[in-house]
Amino acid sequence: MALMITDECINCDVCEPECPNQAISMGPEYYLIDPARCTECVGHFDEPQCVQVCPVACIPVNPAHVESKDSLWARYRRLQVDAAAAAAAQGSGGSGRSAGRGGSGRGGFVACTFIIARSIS
Repeated sequence: MALMITDECINCDVCEPECPNQAISMGPEYYLIDPARCTECVGHFDEPQCVQVCPVACIPVNPAHVESKDSLWARYRRLQVDAAAAAAAQGSGGSGRSAGRGGSGRGGFVACTFIIARSIS
């Protein structure tokens, strides 16, 4: 189940930095949640962090995107694999900056994320 932000949002800016999946962004009038990135914090926290910090309780489940915990876990794993691939591409992209420790372009984060993603599946 992806969450959504209603028009009761007061644009207080506390939810966006709390999202571990970068699913929250500013829309034309108030913040929006991308249902393709929202896992309700499955894989990161026991409860959705945006809901926990929202001072006006304007973040319900999106009825257009009702999903099981299994599908949220699958999305979490896909997002982790995508993040690892992006980090690996950035590390080997010749940007002049080293990735991870030792500057080898194979940072511990990438390897750790891949191992976590593989062990969950």
